Amino acid sequence: MTTLTARDRKLFWFASALFLIVEAGIVYAELYPAFLLPVALFFLFLAFFRLDLFFFSMVFFVPLSVPLQEFMPDLPFNLSIPSELFILLILFVMLYRYLRVRPPDRRLLFHPLTLAILAYLAWMLVTAVTSTMPLVSFKFFVAHLWFIVAGYFLAWEIFLTGRRKMVIFLWAYMTGLFLIVLFTVFNQSMAGLVNQKAAHSAMKPFYNDHTSYGAMLALFIPVGVAFLSLKRKERLLPAWGVVLLTAVFLFGFIFSYSRAAWLSLVLAAGVALLVRLRIRFRTILLFAVILGGLLFSFWTTIWLKLEENKQESSTSFAQHISSMTNIRSDASNLERINRWKCALKMYRERQLTGWGPGTYMFRYAPFQASYDRTIISTDFGDMGTAHSEYLGPLSESGLPGLLTITAVFLLAFLTGVKVYRHATTAFDRALALALITGLTSYFIHGMMNNFLERDKAAIPFWGFLAILVVMDITRENTEKKELPV
Repeated sequence: MTTLTARDRKLFWFASALFLIVEAGIVYAELYPAFLLPVALFFLFLAFFRLDLFFFSMVFFVPLSVPLQEFMPDLPFNLSIPSELFILLILFVMLYRYLRVRPPDRRLLFHPLTLAILAYLAWMLVTAVTSTMPLVSFKFFVAHLWFIVAGYFLAWEIFLTGRRKMVIFLWAYMTGLFLIVLFTVFNQSMAGLVNQKAAHSAMKPFYNDHTSYGAMLALFIPVGVAFLSLKRKERLLPAWGVVLLTAVFLFGFIFSYSRAAWLSLVLAAGVALLVRLRIRFRTILLFAVILGGLLFSFWTTIWLKLEENKQESSTSFAQHISSMTNIRSDASNLERINRWKCALKMYRERQLTGWGPGTYMFRYAPFQASYDRTIISTDFGDMGTAHSEYLGPLSESGLPGLLTITAVFLLAFLTGVKVYRHATTAFDRALALALITGLTSYFIHGMMNNFLERDKAAIPFWGFLAILVVMDITRENTEKKELPV
């Protein structure tokens, strides 16, 4: 046992006295948030010395984070606390590492999916320069940049050290989301589980509304199902824990009353079945083209038929599902159509560079036609985005904006299919199929909503892509031997 010297004892008592004085000063001045300083210093230590643990901590806190304006409503800006503080620190750490330590691995940089992501970011930066509101657009670009750096580039480096890190990443987010589902279901039970209006806001302040909440459950339910087929050492938790989490996710998903999430997961499951049956992509594409042609040919008839549906959103699941096609009186559906029409009108005026990233919500109001407005439309157009991951970039970054984000989605899907078809282990097959299913649900949901400008969706989305890229790059190694799990 080491004996403290007289100097060490003096230093110890001095530090203790200084600590007590500081704590007393905090209590006297009622600066209670300062008590979080030791916690902040701990995470700062992790960021520089155990970046992987810092990353997993960030992922866990993403679902649990709350907008800063919940506490300070008069702030002119908003951050998701604490997750975006973590993400901002990750951005600086990664930039330092790439500039001073070592650049990104060439295998990552020259992967087709990475090139598509870089093209997406590059064009967003160009259109931020040409934006009608440059400050808004640069803030929008920086937010996307730090999400991609943290959720894709850092995740890629961590996942490359072993498959186990991929599972920890998934569990980190799913654990946080599990707590949010319990919180949401408890709130709903207070108002009645079948109370649809209560379901729209029961997850606040953690998620904006039931649509983003439902989308994230649709993203992760396939992962929970896939974990059930894995070995104990691969999924890291006992089977009963996986069953409990998946069951709670399904329960929360059903009572989210998010029609877009329900539809997207059902259609994604159909796509996953086609992938599992190993039907060629060209066959799927041909079928999609034929279906698109038929829809275009009979669009007038289909539209008239849809206008006959008067079913409003309802607490009855059957009626609520039926209301998906109500474009005559359902305010939610009609407002989406209004936003989409505005996005297309905005695109026609600025087809190459658009109005600028993040500017849709500030610019769409004058493009609303009187006959398209609904009871939830506003004169100032201050109620959100284009409700589309496709039409939003089209209006904000022009045709190249739409093409770049579509390329990211398409290459992510193709990478997933390639990984699945070349997988030589049950772990890789199960995980690849789960990621394909979850991502496909998001691609479909993206036709009706957009969430990638928020950390809640961006971190898991880009993390899923990072997993697929690592599995694709290490595919040759797994053909020789299974990588450590």
